[in-house]
Amino acid sequence: MFTGIINATGHVQTVSPAQSDLRLQIASGALDLSQVQLGDSIATNGVCLTVTSLTDNSFWADVSLETLSHSTLGDLKRGDRVNLEKALTLSTPLGGHLVSGHVDGVGEVITHRQEGRAQRYTVKAPGEISPYIAKKGSICLDGISLTVNDVTGDLFELTIVPHTLAHTTVAQWQAGRKINIEVDVMARYLERLLQGPLHTEATTHRPLDMAFLAEHGFVK
Repeated sequence: MFTGIINATGHVQTVSPAQSDLRLQIASGALDLSQVQLGDSIATNGVCLTVTSLTDNSFWADVSLETLSHSTLGDLKRGDRVNLEKALTLSTPLGGHLVSGHVDGVGEVITHRQEGRAQRYTVKAPGEISPYIAKKGSICLDGISLTVNDVTGDLFELTIVPHTLAHTTVAQWQAGRKINIEVDVMARYLERLLQGPLHTEATTHRPLDMAFLAEHGFVK
């Protein structure tokens, strides 16, 4: 588990194709690797990766075909900056929200504009996960815990403050940029619990929307 609070930004040092998947070497930048061991998890642009090899200032990780098909890691090139976060421990302050590092889909930056000293972004989510995105709820984009300002259909807006712009890859986001999206894990589990143990094939894919919540007594 992670918090969505970025520890450091690194960059892609090596992209090594391995049959139908990839091996990545990530230069860790300011991320302290002194206590990292083989098998530990490091979220890279929001994707939980397992460390398979280490140097003093970089780590290697395997990226499966499943991960490549549901995230932007397959688009990474040598030199690309990435957001890094080590796994949550019992002594880690939960400054963001609980993040699993399991990406739900790939979104796209539609617009951004200056808003005071911050930047206001509009992002389009894949239709199948947009019902899980709520106004003033939490969302994880490229590994960053953020608050949703507003939602309209598949589009949602958020404000990025100067600190986040300076310490993550957000400053590089432009219209058309693809980003990894992980919705709030509580929304996914709530839908599954509401379906119950005898859910049918038809209800398995039913979205968690206001009608569904009203039907089960959560709203009136």
